[in-house]
Amino acid sequence: MAASGIDKAFWRGTPVLVTGGAGFIGSHLVEQLVALGARVRVPHRPGDSIDFLDAVRAQIDLVQGDLKDPEFCRRAARGQKAVMNLAAVVGGIEYNINHPASIFRDNLGIFMNVLEAARLEKAERFLTVSSACVYPRFCSLPTPEEEGFKDVPEPTNQGYGWAKRMEEFLSASYAEEFGMKIAVARPYNAYGPRDNFDPKSSHVIAALVRRVVEGENPLKVWGNGDNSRSFLYVKDFARGLILTAEKYPEADAVNLGADEEIRIGDLVQLICRLAGTAPKITFDSSMPTGQPRRRCDTQKAERVLGFKTEYSLEQGLKETIAWYQAAALARK
Repeated sequence: MAASGIDKAFWRGTPVLVTGGAGFIGSHLVEQLVALGARVRVPHRPGDSIDFLDAVRAQIDLVQGDLKDPEFCRRAARGQKAVMNLAAVVGGIEYNINHPASIFRDNLGIFMNVLEAARLEKAERFLTVSSACVYPRFCSLPTPEEEGFKDVPEPTNQGYGWAKRMEEFLSASYAEEFGMKIAVARPYNAYGPRDNFDPKSSHVIAALVRRVVEGENPLKVWGNGDNSRSFLYVKDFARGLILTAEKYPEADAVNLGADEEIRIGDLVQLICRLAGTAPKITFDSSMPTGQPRRRCDTQKAERVLGFKTEYSLEQGLKETIAWYQAAALARK
């Protein structure tokens, strides 16, 4: 048994399909699975970048195709003991507000193709990656898993939130009707190296890191700084997914997150300090900020998975800033 709680024997030699494996979170998951001795297959669309997989490219099976094609999904899932679905269309507040229909359609469509392919190809284990975006705006704090279907999802990410709720519903339904072993992870806001730093679609930490490192001054922040988040560093995120798939295939969602909550105003100050900058910070309370507060209830993850985060927010931010600074230097 590994110190992190992962059973290496469970994964050693196991064929694992990781959809979305060339992306931000997926590439970190692939690296951890390879280190455990798994035989990893990663589908990707022709033309899409697979640079994040450079460190393990020679050790994995890369297959080209589009997950919107059910037949390709079947070919990709063939011979795989475990299927871990990370393929998703995501974005920040502005992107979510402007694309609720397409986000819902694309996320749920791909999920249904991958889940059905795993069933038809008789995969022994399936991982559904949901999101804390399923929770309503006014939820308990810290938020327990039982509130995942309470009221409606936060309006500023309703397309994504409803898609993830439906993925959870389908997971439970497939488990009940077809007897599939399905694990459901419900992670909180992710950040870290390889995040999406595109200003049109990035989430809050990536957006702030990019703007701070590039010297934006004054630094304008949406909202009044009082809204809060519970952030999950990508390496903890990936380890949590592995533990969820291995230890709890019960079609019953488990929060993955840190037992930390930080105001966005304090987050901005922390990123500036760690990046060694001191811009003038202004807040625009006329702009949307999403859910007023988020804080993860970690009790269930600790109980059923033995999962606790290993990175503090400050540690994770240091690594994220260093990665972005190196990437920005390489582009010059």
